[in-house]
Amino acid sequence: MVKIGIIGASGYTGGELMRLLISHPEAKLELVTSRSNVGVKVGELFPGLNKLVDLRFEDVDVDEIGKRCDLVFTAVPHGTSMKVVPDLLNAGLKVIDLGADYRLKDPVEYKAWYHLEHEDVSNLTKYAVYGLPELYRNEIKDTPLVANPGCYPTSVLLGVVPLLKRNLADARGMIVDSKSGVSGAGRKEKPDLHFPELHGNFKAYSFPGHRHTSEMEGVISQITGEHFRITFTPHLLPIARGILSTIYLPLKDGVGVEEINAAYDEDYSHEPFVRFLKDSTPQTKNVFGSNFCDIAVKIDTRTNRVIVVSAIDNLVKGASGQAIQNMNIMYGFEETLGLRFAGITP
Repeated sequence: MVKIGIIGASGYTGGELMRLLISHPEAKLELVTSRSNVGVKVGELFPGLNKLVDLRFEDVDVDEIGKRCDLVFTAVPHGTSMKVVPDLLNAGLKVIDLGADYRLKDPVEYKAWYHLEHEDVSNLTKYAVYGLPELYRNEIKDTPLVANPGCYPTSVLLGVVPLLKRNLADARGMIVDSKSGVSGAGRKEKPDLHFPELHGNFKAYSFPGHRHTSEMEGVISQITGEHFRITFTPHLLPIARGILSTIYLPLKDGVGVEEINAAYDEDYSHEPFVRFLKDSTPQTKNVFGSNFCDIAVKIDTRTNRVIVVSAIDNLVKGASGQAIQNMNIMYGFEETLGLRFAGITP
């Protein structure tokens, strides 16, 4: 039984971690922290967890966490994890960081995109593994520090990797159009996320230059051996959960449907949480509340482009569910443990 701590458990990803972990047969939720809610019962902040999680939020105390936990999920804003992760690792704990501090391997890139000096370059370069299981499963099982991917990059990378690693499409000219539910913006109150502003509305935001661009470009560069720049525009949907990404790439000459289908079948037929759809279209409703990523690929013969559409739940496969999938790999559990359930429909 793995004893679990969550630092920053009062946000949406922290709440989702708790919801999923209470049904995990090999995990025991031991400790949750929230500096703004010390002493508050979990069920008071998350009524849906009342009578399911019998804990109160605590302040962050690394010595106490080290005594009571085996693994810690850090679900805190960028710039925060790197201040506490070194002490957690020195205490012998495994760490899965759901923030951005360990996703970019180059501290110069981190500073360029997040406007902060990285304070833990040693662990960033020595231990941190990008936690996309479908790509880095072998590395994840042997590290004490996993950088859980961002929600947008998860939807995009799973969609395009089979094409790019086989040189079936060109990352030059790659355009990513993604739409996310409002929970991706976090739980903190913001004027533009109030119901009257959001309801019946649909808008693009943080373009060009959304921080997840660097994350996607970094992984694509590792896969292809070349550095590519992509065009990424995120949009805010008037729904609570879900990401739908549509990716457009130039198709290499002579590539047809057979090669594309074979590539996705080869990469994903054995993957427990990726569904390659040949006769239907990904929809956010079909992955709502689940750890699945649904993908469909079509060729536009008129423009010689390939169009990839993917759908995930941004709080599950895009955050907390994927984090638990990584935990399962780190401890040698069945990868689907605690996560094998369908999306909620209708």
